[in-house]
Amino acid sequence: MFSKETYINRRKQLKSQFDSGILLFPGNEESSMNYLDNTYHFRQDSTFLYYFGLDYPGLLGVIDLDEDKDSIFGDDLTIDHIVWMGSQPTIKERSEKAGIQHTGQMKELLDFIKSAKNKNRKIHFLPTYRPEHQIKLYNWLNIPINETNMSASADLIVAIGEQRNIKSAEEIEQLEQVVSVTTDMHLAAMRYAKPGMSEAQVAAKVHEVAQAAGGDISFPIIATINGQTLHNHYHGNTTKEGDLFLLDAGAENKLHYAGDMSSTFPISKKFTEQQKEIYQIALNGHNAAIEALKPGINFKEIHFTAARTIFNGLKDLGFTKGNTEEAIHAGAHALFFPCGTGHLMGLDVHDMENLGEQYVGYAGQPKSTLFGLKSLRLGRELQPGYVLTIEPGIYFIPELIDLWKSQHKFSEFINYNKIEEYKDFGGTRNEEDILITETGYKILGKPLAKSIEDVENERAKAF
Repeated sequence: MFSKETYINRRKQLKSQFDSGILLFPGNEESSMNYLDNTYHFRQDSTFLYYFGLDYPGLLGVIDLDEDKDSIFGDDLTIDHIVWMGSQPTIKERSEKAGIQHTGQMKELLDFIKSAKNKNRKIHFLPTYRPEHQIKLYNWLNIPINETNMSASADLIVAIGEQRNIKSAEEIEQLEQVVSVTTDMHLAAMRYAKPGMSEAQVAAKVHEVAQAAGGDISFPIIATINGQTLHNHYHGNTTKEGDLFLLDAGAENKLHYAGDMSSTFPISKKFTEQQKEIYQIALNGHNAAIEALKPGINFKEIHFTAARTIFNGLKDLGFTKGNTEEAIHAGAHALFFPCGTGHLMGLDVHDMENLGEQYVGYAGQPKSTLFGLKSLRLGRELQPGYVLTIEPGIYFIPELIDLWKSQHKFSEFINYNKIEEYKDFGGTRNEEDILITETGYKILGKPLAKSIEDVENERAKAF
């Protein structure tokens, strides 16, 4: 945990955005895999962590604005629990570390909520992403389960989103640390992978680095020779000479701050000439996007910078043609680049995505419905203190190529005959984590090998 003053000040800042009412913050519960006592790895809710800091299941935080009282509700362990789990601090002892003096049992919470309802007090809560929270809100507030998120407080979403988007100095320190661990994960893969290994072996090596650093992974590892599949969590293929390997992986540290990086490297000692050409174009798009970062620029422009660079690079090789600006704004580039250039990150690898992209990532503005652009998770002006990823890529997706070709889609911008020669290429992406500063940007953590020369130098260590 941070110091108790950190949590006190965070709650104080949040309370300044409201005049009256109650703010509810359900913490997460243990979640069983296949029987009650065999649980998944526990992960506390990030917003609960942000304001209360207690990494422990079965708690609920309450901010009573009218009484100016912050509380934690939960039930202490019984002797039966202690036999299996050992002696544990009481909820009161835990809560004092977050600057909270008032605690209560869950039955007291029920009485508190019943009293608040009888007085018609406004109760604010966030959208849920776990079914047990929906059930609790139904039991407490009589909100139908299928209407829970429609009843969430837009005012609370906006207030929390604007606060959590600006990272403090101590948060940035945490992010620097965890991104450095993430770099180590990627370098470990580059120095380890060899022809004949399974994707699972490489993924296991990457996971080992995260756990050895005292944390875990921040999302399921993508480690694949089929990089054209954007979220490919299958690890059953065997690598061979000539394959291109895409790794997307991040660490999560003890305070649950997340790293998120991607790298692409040859399974052989060196890239093929074909791989070099495509890899370098994607890397040029990546670097151009980073160089354009600064406060006040809308992230959509960063996305278009990456897309423009990639489209022009592919044009030089004969894949694309025509007016670049017309092609980009029509969405023709999305054949090769159907996703967004980046997203916010912090306590969540996609920071506060559960609160709604239209609030957090778009400041209340509507998202585009255009293929490719609709997948951009961030589309607002950047401010100092934002932390985000930059991750454009180039992907040859056979099914998408076949569909667009059969429809003669964007034939004025796309040379389908040339693309046919590369349908089995796969995909390539680099990704780094960036802090927006007062004057520009800072790449967080240890440097990631990303130039062709640096990647090949790392690969040489595997042989």
